[in-house]
Amino acid sequence: MTILATTRMSSKGQIVIPESIRKQMNLIEGTQFVVVGENGVVMLKTIEAPVISDFDDLIQQARSQAKAAGLKQSDISDAIKKVRS
Repeated sequence: MTILATTRMSSKGQIVIPESIRKQMNLIEGTQFVVVGENGVVMLKTIEAPVISDFDDLIQQARSQAKAAGLKQSDISDAIKKVRS
């Protein structure tokens, strides 16, 4: 169920998310948002920390692609040294 509410922006640019919406969406103090504004619309999207298993999948994909491309560990080390110098 969608809950509608109104709010105001303070002189410091702060906006209070109404309690009914905070409760419905389980928003707690410290929740981070990305803010998008376009054509008179301001949207807030919560930012969630990634699950560590997502990184495992990405690492496996990167390793598979590197192997298919014929990259070796020494190639990576050489590239890092080149960029750092």
